[in-house]
Formats: sequence, structure tokens, C-alpha cells
Amino acid sequence: MEEGLGFLVNLSASLGLALVLGLFTQRLRLSPIVGYLLAGIALGPSTPGFVADPKMARDLAEVGVILLMFGVGLNFNFSALLAVRRIAIPGALGQILVASTLGTLVALLAGMEPGAALVIGFAVSMASTVVLFRVLMDNDLLQSDQGRIAVGWLILQDIFAVFVLVILPVMSHIWRGSGAGAGSLLSPIAWIFVRFAGLALLVTLVGRKVIPRLLDIVARTRSRELFTLAVLSIAFAVATVSAAFFGVSMALGAFLAGIVVGQTEVSHQAAADALPMRDAFAVLFFVSVGMLFDPQALFQAPLLLFGLLGIILVATPLTTFLIVWALRYSVRTGITIALALAQIGEFSFLLAYGAMGLGILSENGQSLLITCALISISINPLLFRGIDPLEKWLRHRGKLWPILSRRSEYGGRRLNLEEKVRFSQQVQKPGIKTRAVIVGYGPVGRTASRILGDFNVPLVIIDMNIDTVRKLRESGQAAIYGDASRRDILEAAGIKKADYLLVTIPDVLTRTTVILTAKDLNPELHVFARARYLQERAWLEEIEVDDICIEEAEAAIGLAILLLHEVGADDDHIQKEIQKIRAELGMRKWDRSMIQP
Repeated sequence: MEEGLGFLVNLSASLGLALVLGLFTQRLRLSPIVGYLLAGIALGPSTPGFVADPKMARDLAEVGVILLMFGVGLNFNFSALLAVRRIAIPGALGQILVASTLGTLVALLAGMEPGAALVIGFAVSMASTVVLFRVLMDNDLLQSDQGRIAVGWLILQDIFAVFVLVILPVMSHIWRGSGAGAGSLLSPIAWIFVRFAGLALLVTLVGRKVIPRLLDIVARTRSRELFTLAVLSIAFAVATVSAAFFGVSMALGAFLAGIVVGQTEVSHQAAADALPMRDAFAVLFFVSVGMLFDPQALFQAPLLLFGLLGIILVATPLTTFLIVWALRYSVRTGITIALALAQIGEFSFLLAYGAMGLGILSENGQSLLITCALISISINPLLFRGIDPLEKWLRHRGKLWPILSRRSEYGGRRLNLEEKVRFSQQVQKPGIKTRAVIVGYGPVGRTASRILGDFNVPLVIIDMNIDTVRKLRESGQAAIYGDASRRDILEAAGIKKADYLLVTIPDVLTRTTVILTAKDLNPELHVFARARYLQERAWLEEIEVDDICIEEAEAAIGLAILLLHEVGADDDHIQKEIQKIRAELGMRKWDRSMIQP
């Protein structure tokens, strides 16, 4: 009875304090991960007051690790990686190589053993998925070109982290000093990969037949409880089989199970049911990591701490920027991805957690990583706010900016020169007296251009993805590669002769710069702009945007019209009410005459 009560006390204290500190850090616009780690530190033996049972916390954390890796596999998106493979694959591999090498060297110079130093090096090269997604969403960049590249970059990091988890037992073999020769190491290394390959083959071949059928049978019962139970049973069963029969970590087994479930027809419902459980136990994982924090480790190795922070906050962003620049992407894209990756998080802890279990990394090493994560995650949103000031500062560097911009623009210069010739020779079709420039070829820009193209409106598209521009050119669509906030890019697109400008990009600051620059080049330009929220309208009107499409308002009006038609409301009455709402919101009134030929 006392043992059961102790478990509940520990669980209540962990979740309760994590909730309080998670809310506190959320109010400060920081990642809740910071709050969860602080909760663990407060409940750990290194701070006064109530001390939770670390062994019990670690047992619960194991569940968190399994569900965390199952969720990673469930959401694993190879198509997102393939879409940006030309930059994400070489970029992520180069960044990981540089960061892990620097981290390993710094740890070795500080006196760490080779195995521990290598784990530290790998850990400081891994960015947090949670933090990166949060900062991209907060800045409306998740669906932008920069956001897609950053997500693809992170997927490659996840793949590399899984690979490191596979070779951790080999590192443990080296750490124990048994069989230091190359020949004696070859056998255990080969055996580990054989076991992992066997597990992957079994889960893939058998899982593709058994798991979808099982989930289909359970789904037909229409019982959400049974479906959730089936998903969790699959995750834990594969994880247990991995450890018991293949000698592979349960985390890797859960990852493979997630990939298989993610390919089924019911993957979305599986995610909806499993991910809340994952999030709850992941909180306990972060709390248990915080419990292992020992502040004395910081005073024992302050230079190592500053060295690791220097790699995370300076070396990694600088390396990332240079790689993106070398691959001929824009300066702004390089800055955005570089600052987004200037932090470490859950995969760093997973590596450290596994290394500690194998005796490779000490608690002092993990304490250093916890401190690095707390600091880097806390200041990452602040760093991200420096994108525009940093770009502005670089633009005013007379000698540096031409070098940076020249290479980033080189990849699209030949395409743009060819387009200039096409524009000069282009004769507009009879009955069409306009030319429109569309900025951004994401989902919004793509749909708008298709509709306008059906009406034979001559279009020029500006986009930052050079592969997209090439495909558009091959299909016969006029397209310009480059940053639309630059005067020369807008001029290359023929903005001075254009009648209309459609700005579809979600980023508020970039959108504003594009509009102001375009208006300066062509004061008579009629500007249509996309806005996500109603509060953006006042600012867009202030910079003389002619027509604004507000996503919040359009969605509300569209849903209301659908329901009113469904219940049989009179069309004229609907039209009258919609016009009244549009007038109240300061939006352009729509009537049937606007869609007449």
C-alpha cells in the first residue's frame, strides 16, 4: 500500500510541477520543454525540498521513450525529405559532421573519455523537433520554403540519430576496452547491424501484412478504446520483441513500429489516439532527465560548458548558413535555417539516456547537455527575432553583402535572364489586357495561378525554390527565382509593366517588404495580399494594399454559406448578410457580377 501511494505521490508531483512550470515558460513564450526540465531539477536530489524517486521516474520515462520514438516513426515523412533533398541531405550531413566533430574535440580536450566525447559530439549536433516546429509556426514559416527546408533537414537529423542509437552498443564495447583491435571489433559491429537489419526486415514484411489487418479488424468495431489499445499494444510489443530477441533497444523497435503503422490507411486515427499518450509520458521523460541534473558538474567543467554552448549557438548556425549559401540559396533562407537549428532537445537526451544505460556517459555529461538545452531552447525564440535585423545589417555591409548575394543568386540568374528575353518578346493575348505577378508558389499561390491560367491571364511567378522555378519553366510558365523583396528580382519579373501583384507568402515581414518595394517601382500597381488574421488588415491598409484576402474571415464566411445553403436559406438573403459582414470587417463586397464573364 505504501509503495503504491509512493508511486502516486511521485507521479502527481512530477506531472503537477511540470504543468505549473510548463505554463510559466509558455507564458514567457519559451518551449514547455524548459518547464519540464526545470520541474525535474526541482524534484531531483540536487535541490532542497521534496525529492521524487528517480528510479520510478526512469521506469516511467522508458514508456515515454518508447512512445516518443513511436510518434517519430508514425510521423516520419520521406516525401517531405525528398522534396528538399538537394539541400536538406548534403546540408544536414555537413552540419552534423562539423558540429559532432567540434563537440567531440572540445569534450576530448576537457578530459572526457573517447566514448563519452563522441556521444557529446553527436548530442550537440541534434536540434529539437518540438522547438523547431514551434518557432516556425510562431513566425508563420512552417509552410514557407525556409520551413520546408528546415523540416527536411530535421528529418535527416532524425535518421542519423536512429543510426547512432544502433551503434551505441558498439561504442559501449569499445568503452569497456574489450577487443580494441579492428578485427575483434568487426564481429560485434557486423552482428549488431545484422540483428537490426533482421528486425527491420521482420517488422517491415510481417508488419505490413499483420498490422494493417489487425488495425482494420479493430477499426471495424468502431470502438475508439479498442483501437487505442491496439495501437499501443503494437508499439510496446514490437519494442519488447526488439529488446528480448534481437538485442536492439526498445526505442528503435518502437520507431520501426511507428513507420509501419504510419503507412496504413488508419494512420491518422492512430496518431490522434497515440500522440496524446506520447505527450503525457514524454513529459515524464523530460522530468526524469531533469532529475539527473547536478549543478556541481557545471562548476567542475565551466570551460567545457561554454565550449559546447559555443558550438550550439555559434558554430552550428554559422556552418548551416555557409552550407546553405554554398548551395546557392538566398541569404535570408540561410539565416532562417541557421537560427532555427541553434538549439538541442529531445534526441540529444535520447542519445544521452541510451549512452548512460550502457555506461558510456556519466551523469555529469548529461548535466552539461541539460544545461546546454535549457539555455539554447530558452534563447532560441529571441535569436529568431533577429532574422530581419541581421539581414538588414548584412545588407549595409558594402563589401560582404555583394559576395553573399552574388553566389546565392547565381543559381537562378541564367533562368531569369532567359525570362527577361521572353518578357520582351511576349505579346499579350486578345481580350486580356493585364499581366499579374504572383509572389510565392506554395498551396495558395499554386491554386491562384492555376485558376488565373485557366482564364488566360499572363502570369509571372516569383519563388525562392529553384527546383520549383525550373519545373514551372519546363511547363511553359514564366517564373523567376529569387527574393521578391529585392528590387532587381521584381524588375526581372516585369513589375513595372504589371497591372496586378498577388502576394501569397505567409511571412508578415517579408510580405510587407515585397509590397512596399513593388509599390515604389510601380505606384499604379493594384496589390492583392493574403493575410492570416483579421488584425493584420489595418497594417496592410496602411501600406496601401488594395484588396486583402483574410483567411480567418473567408473561412468563417465560407462555412456559414455552406450551412445556410444546406438548411435552405434564400440566396438573396444570404448575399445580403454576407455583404453586411464584409462591410463590417472592412472587406471587399462580393456579388454575382464579380464572377460574370
